[in-house]
Amino acid sequence: MGGPNLEIFKFSLYLFIPIAALVHFGDPDWYRANVLPYKDKLFPPSANKTFPTDQTALREELARLKAKRLASKANREQENKD
Repeated sequence: MGGPNLEIFKFSLYLFIPIAALVHFGDPDWYRANVLPYKDKLFPPSANKTFPTDQTALREELARLKAKRLASKANREQENKD
């Protein structure tokens, strides 16, 4: 077993590491420089900002998305066959 000095060292690490992480990653400049560009890469801003509000428009949008998904699946299968 370690002595009291080891326990004090471990306790200080348990306190210091989370606080240092909060200070580093909680900085607004770091967030703007690292998180926001990556978010824009993952979720690009779409040109169509309007969402369907009635049931027919919603069904049309779902049909369009399903057709797009099936077309991309067919393209992937075609590429895998070649």
